[in-house]
Amino acid sequence: MKLYSYKQIQEIEAASLAATGRTPSELNEALGGEAAEAIAEVLAECGCRPVVFAGPKRCGAIALATARGLARKGRRARVYFFNIRGTSASAEATAARDAYVGECGADGFEEVTGNFSMPELSGHDLVVDGLFGSEAEGPLGGAYQALVRRINESGARIVAIDMPSGLPADGAPGLINRNIIHADLTLALGMPRLAYFPAENAELVGQWQSLDAGFSRAAAADMPVGYYLIERKQVRRILAPRQPDTSKADYGSLVIFAGSFGMMGAAQLATRAALRAGCGKVTCHGPRHGYFILQTAAPEALFEADPGDAYIRDIELRRNYSAVAIGPGIGTADATVDALESFLKVANANSRALVLDADALNCIAMRPTLLDYIPVMSVITPHAGEFDRLFGPQPGPDARLAKAIEVAMFYKIIVVLKGHHTAVVRPDGRVCYNPTGSAALATAGTGDVLTGVIGALMAQGLSSELAASAGVYIHGLAGTMAEKVHGSYGVTAGDVADNIGRAINTIMN
Repeated sequence: MKLYSYKQIQEIEAASLAATGRTPSELNEALGGEAAEAIAEVLAECGCRPVVFAGPKRCGAIALATARGLARKGRRARVYFFNIRGTSASAEATAARDAYVGECGADGFEEVTGNFSMPELSGHDLVVDGLFGSEAEGPLGGAYQALVRRINESGARIVAIDMPSGLPADGAPGLINRNIIHADLTLALGMPRLAYFPAENAELVGQWQSLDAGFSRAAAADMPVGYYLIERKQVRRILAPRQPDTSKADYGSLVIFAGSFGMMGAAQLATRAALRAGCGKVTCHGPRHGYFILQTAAPEALFEADPGDAYIRDIELRRNYSAVAIGPGIGTADATVDALESFLKVANANSRALVLDADALNCIAMRPTLLDYIPVMSVITPHAGEFDRLFGPQPGPDARLAKAIEVAMFYKIIVVLKGHHTAVVRPDGRVCYNPTGSAALATAGTGDVLTGVIGALMAQGLSSELAASAGVYIHGLAGTMAEKVHGSYGVTAGDVADNIGRAINTIMN
């Protein structure tokens, strides 16, 4: 799915109005009706009382249309319409006000023209934030800032229309989050926008849902973008159904160089995940002392013993494997760094794409010249700390993503920048955000699981780009499945690995 900037969505909206002959007011009415449907579903689930805060411009007009739609469904809301000094409201907002009062009456409706007494809100309320949406051009100030803070602190559920109030249309780093609405759900006008997905905005946007209201699909399809959202239907197309007349030889072979003394858990997690992701034959190459650990934890896999007892000293291919992954738990001993350097130079000369994660990236960070030997189309999977060790400290998520795009294009590799919405950055500069996963994945070892999944998909014949995108989607879905059983506090990386197969089955079926 394409992700659009605010300006692009405006252009698509203008094309949609031209194609259908509808007026902007009619579009607002349609959007308000769809918003009411979505909010009514939330109300049916939580049993909350709706409270609508409508701003003086277009977002407020849509919020008032939403309040009318809720009233028609028997979910009459308390409504506060902000028209400071009686002159700040736009023509479309005042028309929406008149329509609301004309249909629903003035009971429970307050037009705020001056001093405002904040209503008591609690966890029994659902706030519809229709204050500003994309209309905020900078930080909120004065009374609006105080209002937003009170809403955030109330404990009420919050549904934002278009954008959480106080967050500019295309997002902006460095704003004070307590001065921006923290939505549980954001209702996108037409389609989700790019600003929903950067890490610093995720906690403000919450979940999101699109209000279609007849936006032109042709105009959206024709709009060129550089950002995308990974979708289940795309992953389903990537994962071919298995035929009954196949064998393990048809599903590739993967070798994972992993483990060191005290870090054999990383090796077994990556190995188990690769097995669950459908790789025909998985081999773990690790230090000699890990033999009994791996053969016990993952008896379905082969174990290839390194000459080193406590850490890997030799990284070379003893067989013709379909794919190679390096990094989980290998440590940063000098001999391991030397072995990685030798292998990267050979792999680079042979243009052999790899999966590099965890300590492989830390080893490279210790010898930055090794960046030049990462084979083209390899996949690296750093979290923020690993990325900054490799490419220098970044002031924030926006800068880190920009640097990741630069790195992917310069080295011609795929950068999987792990986070709340993991970004898969391709060598052509395109960015694919992953929508799956939750806070349950914030536990040690889940990155090792992801390495195993991506490596297994590459072993089965997927390109690096497709394996990375499908891998992060599957991994996130497996984490959500594990969370349903163990709760967000109780999930371990092993639980995620054990749910990889179930996640793939859910996607396929």
